Amino acid sequence: MKATILSRSASIPSTRRLVEVARARGHRVRVLNPLRVQMHLDGRSATLYYGRKKLAPTDVVLPRIAQSISNYGLAVVNQFGLARVSLVNHAQAIAQSRNKMRSLQLLSAHGIDIPSTVMARDAAHLKEMVGLLGGVPVLVKLLQGQEKHGVMVCESLQSLEAALEAVLGLGHNLVMQEYVKSTGIDVRVLVVGGQAVAAVRRRPRPGRLAHTLIKGARLEAHELSPAQRATAEKATRLIGLEVAAVDLLDVQGQPKVFEVNSSPALPEMEAVTGVDLASLIIIRAEALVAGAPPVSVPDLSPPSALPASSEPAQLPVDRKGTGRRARTGEGGA
Repeated sequence: MKATILSRSASIPSTRRLVEVARARGHRVRVLNPLRVQMHLDGRSATLYYGRKKLAPTDVVLPRIAQSISNYGLAVVNQFGLARVSLVNHAQAIAQSRNKMRSLQLLSAHGIDIPSTVMARDAAHLKEMVGLLGGVPVLVKLLQGQEKHGVMVCESLQSLEAALEAVLGLGHNLVMQEYVKSTGIDVRVLVVGGQAVAAVRRRPRPGRLAHTLIKGARLEAHELSPAQRATAEKATRLIGLEVAAVDLLDVQGQPKVFEVNSSPALPEMEAVTGVDLASLIIIRAEALVAGAPPVSVPDLSPPSALPASSEPAQLPVDRKGTGRRARTGEGGA
């Protein structure tokens, strides 16, 4: 199999893991910076170039598109898709996951529980609406995060006020969500090919604006409940992602999805859970190249009415370690 990974650098830990695993499984792999891919269209044909040289054909593309280059990067992913190359995450699904409010609207409209969420353009209006979320702590997120700034946990009204004034003063639109109280937990679930394969409980550092809650958080391996597993898998299929991290707020056994991430960091979760996530992603890429049906919007009728064939194929879960805790540091790809 000829695989192409779209990533700003081959040295990014998650990208490096995918390259290592793919080569170990006998595949040819190249890492392309999507910003260096050129596209030529003339109404009759389309050609992709890299460093002014025509790109050789590839069997599958694994996008690791950073938030800061979403527009151009997703155009590149889309062009590979139009050329009928297998994609581990389509451009449309990545774009859907990146628009935080629209993805929450989609999930909520299809019966997936989400945390109480408010959106307003004025900082004063957001402060007035904290009560709708049950008070602090709250999660503050940019509607479309930047590479180094996107989300923070505010545990007091003072820290919330400072965060709102600073971010809204720069002209960013925000959403604010209820967050972990004494009765709730923050869980990240890694889903591959429609199947939840690993999960961690996160304990983020409060009061720090970061690209993602995984950055700097303390992680612990987590055993998913049936409700958490079903919610994460349904949310991923609804967004249409082959590979995703689903972030859940579980309150007294009721999981609520507060974000779906299309380019999750891998090494930290691998170290904590002992699951070889990179291998599972490459195995999914192999299956797509071999003709496996892609993840799609599911039939949202009651589970008892779904045919047996609607269940995603089971992936082999490889174990690579027994670590239980880790401190993380990787941001987006």
